[in-house]
Amino acid sequence: MAKKTNSSSWFSRLRSKPILWNLVLICTVLVLLVILSYIALALGTRHGMRRTVPDFTGLVLKDAQYYASERGLKLIINDSLYVPAYPGGMVLEQLPKGGVDVKAGRKIYITINSFAQKKLPMPYVAGRSLRQAKNMLESAGFGIQTLEYVEDIATNYVLAQIFDGVEVTDKSTIKAEKGSGVTLRVGVSPEQNSTTVPRLISRALFDAKSKLWEQGLNVGEVTYDEGITLLNQDDARVCRQSVLQGTTLPLGSKISLHLTLDREVVAAAAEEADRQVDEMLKQQAIADSLARRAADSLKMLNSNQPQPEQADDEFFF
Repeated sequence: MAKKTNSSSWFSRLRSKPILWNLVLICTVLVLLVILSYIALALGTRHGMRRTVPDFTGLVLKDAQYYASERGLKLIINDSLYVPAYPGGMVLEQLPKGGVDVKAGRKIYITINSFAQKKLPMPYVAGRSLRQAKNMLESAGFGIQTLEYVEDIATNYVLAQIFDGVEVTDKSTIKAEKGSGVTLRVGVSPEQNSTTVPRLISRALFDAKSKLWEQGLNVGEVTYDEGITLLNQDDARVCRQSVLQGTTLPLGSKISLHLTLDREVVAAAAEEADRQVDEMLKQQAIADSLARRAADSLKMLNSNQPQPEQADDEFFF
């Protein structure tokens, strides 16, 4: 009874001191907030509730969704590709990968195989410059299969557009699979039949192709390092091109490419390409200097030679 009286007396004395009482209340509220925040955080993050992500690749979408729900995971279709070798609806790729531990309820982003390649309307691009035609085709989801150059007064002017062996006209209503390439018949005058090879090192394949087409060049053989597939080839970068950047070639020439996923290889290739270009420019500067000296020497030699004496005019009378 004495203890209860003492506690009551202590509590009464504490309340009789407003400043001390308010400080005690503030500290108590803060402690409670910390405890509640910890509990809410633990519940919100499902502390201790971990799941191992299964490998969904190779499963059809329905089965993958079933196994995901069994483990408290959610599948989100992030993208789709069309790979004819695989059945439609099959999971091609996932993120996070299989075997990774995640929290329950985690979203797993997957790429599935489309049932058919999407078909798009093809634009008519003849009668335009090569640059305009290329941009129109790329914007519509297409590319260039081949640039065929024929003699004409207008260089890099598209004279005809051919798809699947048939010439496309302004009246054509063609739908083709996304990514299909067309043949462009392009004019070239004999005086303007040359172009400069662009730098392709470190570019993705689509960007490298686009740059070649822009310069009036064709894409030659495209090869890849081992381990590059349809699923990861978008991440590959050009590490070798068959002709050095800055080289002058006839319009329509082919440039072959090799791609890798190794960023260190790409960086080394870029450094080596820059070194080779610098060396080529130095050699060109030396050659130009020697040519100028030879021309100046020839000019001086001609100026120092005695001029033939003029015949006496009276000789002809």
